[in-house]
Amino acid sequence: MNNIICIAGPTASGKTALAVEIAKEYNGEVVSCDSMQIYKRMDIGTAKPTSEEMQGIPHHMIDVAEPDEDFSVSRYCEMAAAIVDDIVARGKTAIIAGGTGLYMDSLIRGNTFAPFPSTGQREKLERQADEMGMEYMTNWLKEIDPEAAERIHDRKRLLRALEVYLETGETITEHNRKTQLIPPKYHPVWLGLDFEPRAALYERIDLRVNIMLELGLVEEIKALLASGIPEKCTAMQAIGYKEFINALDGRCTIEEAAAEVQQSSRRYAKRQLTWFRRNKAMNWLTRHPGEGSEEILAKARRVLCESDK
Repeated sequence: MNNIICIAGPTASGKTALAVEIAKEYNGEVVSCDSMQIYKRMDIGTAKPTSEEMQGIPHHMIDVAEPDEDFSVSRYCEMAAAIVDDIVARGKTAIIAGGTGLYMDSLIRGNTFAPFPSTGQREKLERQADEMGMEYMTNWLKEIDPEAAERIHDRKRLLRALEVYLETGETITEHNRKTQLIPPKYHPVWLGLDFEPRAALYERIDLRVNIMLELGLVEEIKALLASGIPEKCTAMQAIGYKEFINALDGRCTIEEAAAEVQQSSRRYAKRQLTWFRRNKAMNWLTRHPGEGSEEILAKARRVLCESDK
C-alpha cells in the first residue's frame, strides 16, 4: 500500500469525508491542504471539519496561524512536510486532502521559493498596490507573465509573483516549469473528486453557504473584527468573509452577500478543477446522479488496490 495519498478537488466536493473513511481503512492521518483552514478562529467560513466529522482521525495543519499572521506556501510546505515524514516514519498512511492546488503541488514536489532577504521590495509592492490599485498591478503582471496573471486571482500571490520577478529576473511561471523537471519529493496515489453534471456540485456549494449562515458565519466574522483582526488582512479577504464584511459595513445586504459568496465559490471551484486536471497522475472519482459517498469510497478503494499491484 502506498503510504501517501492525495485527495484533491473543488470546494464542497466531499474531500474531508473521503479522507476520513480512507484513513479509517488504511491506518492513516489527515494532513489538511487548505490555505484557509490554517487560521485559528475561522471555522465556519473555511468549512473546517468538526470533531464529529473527524471521527477520531488525527488532522494536521489546521489552526496553525493567527488570522492576521502572514503565511506562505513555503511555510506551509516546511510544516506539512515534517508532518508527512513523521506519519510515514510511524508506519502510517499520510492522507493529504484539500483544494489548494498550489500548496498541494508544492508539497509533493518539495520545491518552493525560499523567503527573500529583507530588501524592501515586498513593502514597496504593497505600497504600490495600495496607491495604484490591484487592477494596475494585475496589468503589470500581464505584461511580464501573462500565464501567471491568468491563473492568479488574489492580492498576496499576485504581489509574490511580481516580487519573484523583481528579485530574480525570472517569472514565477518559468520557475514552476523548471521545478516540474525535478523529481518530486513524494510519489502519492492521486484521487480527484468531481461531479457529473457540474450543476450537482454547484448545488452543493450553494447549500453549503446557506448552512454556514445557519451555523453563525456572520457572528464568527463579527467576533474576529471585534478582536482586532483587520478586515483588510489576507485571511479576511477570503471568499466567504470579505462579502459579509461588506454587508456588515452596509455596502450590501446579507442576502446579496450570500449570493455573491455562492457565485464566487462556484467560480473558484471551476478554477480548482482546471488546476487539478493538469495533473496526468490524477485518478478521477466522478460522482454521477444517484451515487453517494459509499459509491465514491468504493471507486477510491479500487484505485488504491490497483496502485498496489
